[in-house]
Amino acid sequence: MNWILLVIAGFFEVGFASCLGKAKETTGTASTLWMAGFFVCLTISMVLLYKATQTLPIGTAYAVWTGIGAVGTVLVGIFVFKEPADFWRVFFLTTLIASIIGLKFVSSH
Repeated sequence: MNWILLVIAGFFEVGFASCLGKAKETTGTASTLWMAGFFVCLTISMVLLYKATQTLPIGTAYAVWTGIGAVGTVLVGIFVFKEPADFWRVFFLTTLIASIIGLKFVSSH
């Protein structure tokens, strides 16, 4: 169950990073709403990360959480913000995904 919470926390990390990107592109009320989304996603992500670390090793949980956030944010950058998707970005993104999966398999929990 805590692995599921950790994955959801990682998705909310993607949410707060994406909200920052959108807030940067907007002004006025729209920017304020994106910042509100940032704080909501940040709070949910941190609470879920905290709950997950009650039984998972902190080093593994943090690495997986940041990895999911990094992978997800890069994908949002590519598909939403039209950032480049060249060979090396995709290659290293793939190695990051493999590392996250590897940490799950070698974790004792």
